[in-house]
Amino acid sequence: MSSLLTIQAWRRERRQTVTALATKAGIETEQLESIESGDTDPPASMISSLAEAIGVPVSWLFHHPSSVKLLLTDADNEALEGGDSPDLITERMLCGAQQDRELYLLLTTLLQEGDPKLLRAAEANLRSLVKQARRSTIPWQSRPSGHFEPPSD
Repeated sequence: MSSLLTIQAWRRERRQTVTALATKAGIETEQLESIESGDTDPPASMISSLAEAIGVPVSWLFHHPSSVKLLLTDADNEALEGGDSPDLITERMLCGAQQDRELYLLLTTLLQEGDPKLLRAAEANLRSLVKQARRSTIPWQSRPSGHFEPPSD
């Protein structure tokens, strides 16, 4: 999904109409419709105005709202306590970097390398790990006798 299409996703997430968001951002409704359809590439100042009107940091417009929700909720889908940072995602990344510097360094190195194959593999593995971390499972040794399902990866 292109970053421009996420403006529409964020607008819908915040239950704003095209007209209401355009008015709040100080642009014409037709301009917003053109941006959302991908026909217009807005200048940085307009993206900033849209982010402010939606009520999110500019950096969030480059990610789908569902992705941001994953970063801002715990395993039980409860909102995590926010700090004083205007961008909670960056705050969580910095917190994670302090907790496990080696993992943060590895992920940062992969992202900076930019090899699409490596990034896809890393993303697939991380999604799998997150899924496993959120799944409540019975440890293999504690399963009832006769339960022959192998442990999942």
